[in-house]
Amino acid sequence: MEILAFGVQADEKPLIERAFAPHHPVRTLDVFLNTDTAPIAAGHDIISTSVNCDLGADVLSGLAAGGTRMVAQRSTGFNNVDLDVAARLGITVARVSSYSPYSVAEFAWTLAMAVNRRIVRASTRTRDFDFRLDGLMGRDLHGRTAGILGTGKIGEAFARIAHGFGMRLLGWDAAENPACRELGLTYVPKEELLAESDLVSLHVPLLPETRHLIDATALKSMRDDAILVNSSRGGLVDTAALVDELRAGRFTGVGLDVYEAEAGLFFLDKSLEAVDDDTLARLVTFPNVLVTSHQAYYTADAVTQIVSTTLDNVLDYIAGRRSGNVLVPRS
Repeated sequence: MEILAFGVQADEKPLIERAFAPHHPVRTLDVFLNTDTAPIAAGHDIISTSVNCDLGADVLSGLAAGGTRMVAQRSTGFNNVDLDVAARLGITVARVSSYSPYSVAEFAWTLAMAVNRRIVRASTRTRDFDFRLDGLMGRDLHGRTAGILGTGKIGEAFARIAHGFGMRLLGWDAAENPACRELGLTYVPKEELLAESDLVSLHVPLLPETRHLIDATALKSMRDDAILVNSSRGGLVDTAALVDELRAGRFTGVGLDVYEAEAGLFFLDKSLEAVDDDTLARLVTFPNVLVTSHQAYYTADAVTQIVSTTLDNVLDYIAGRRSGNVLVPRS
């Protein structure tokens, strides 16, 4: 049985092929699954997808018509999948419920430190042999306050690094993490966290109730010199409202590894095209903003774990087993 994998990155391809080879042949595609590419899946009982693949109602209907019965998502997030439609069509859906939390937490800190210490601007200058320090002044984070929205495994890893910096820790979550409390983190209401934090980092899933968690009101409640980092899901931040605040000269820095309208942009080369997303175009012009293309998870350690779990999900489906990774069970 050949497995068809959509949205495979060049670095990811050998890891997938090596893992699947002893079990089933796998065909990897660098194109993402959408209404145009869905017909490629015809005749494949099992496909694998990435987080920027479209698994909405139309695509799922096309997959079902072509004989697909199982989707193995290579990510933790699944907001790109219409689970109700999948269930109605009898398509099993599984995800990777967890992988290295350090990959994302460490990258979130990379963004925070890069905007705090003006690393991109400094690097650009020195390439032009401009070695002035004007405009490059950052600030110590030791003794300042880190606010962590979402204290699961990734939030905990982020908190441990913040603790190593000697920062005061504030947290907000529906469920408290005892390990974070042991680090000295204090749980407070979201409004208090935003108002008191010098650095705010987002580590919550994208759900209907968390969409635009950081909206215009939340942004206005933050300190003018705060740093905002989002390495979780783009929809957590109201980007248009963020642009408005940046235009007003607020925030020391903003580091974004995700963007709410990233589908169709991120993971692709758009350098020779005119991008018609005015919000994104405006966002990347601010000197205190750093945008990366959803790469926080992208370490050899994390991707190896993702591929291994995806393979396990496929083998479980074939054997009729069900694990905690299953979002839509086999009908």
